[in-house]
Amino acid sequence: QVQLVESGGGLVQAGDSLRLSCAASGRTFPSYAMGWFRQAPGKERVFIAAINWSGTSRNVSDSVKGRFTISRDNAKNTMYLQMNDLKPDDTAVYICALTGPTGQFDYWGQGTQVTVSS
Repeated sequence: QVQLVESGGGLVQAGDSLRLSCAASGRTFPSYAMGWFRQAPGKERVFIAAINWSGTSRNVSDSVKGRFTISRDNAKNTMYLQMNDLKPDDTAVYICALTGPTGQFDYWGQGTQVTVSS
């Protein structure tokens, strides 16, 4: 079974930084792309960023481009999301995901809460 466990969330002030981690286990981690999504209270889950298996290709949502950076360390089976200049609108549960053989996000973590106060 695939397991994805996020960590690093918390309560911060506007302008602060956080780094989220997503630890993967249960399969060959480097083989597939991974991504970050977030879900704010009362809203649907939205895409934030994705990274291919080698880390050479990244796709970042315009809503966070320039502030958030996605990366991965295959030796540690871990993906990261560096979040800088956080804003209250970034408040959400951040969820990591792993694609399967079809390229769809088939596996999901439980999420980590990020709360940004003004």
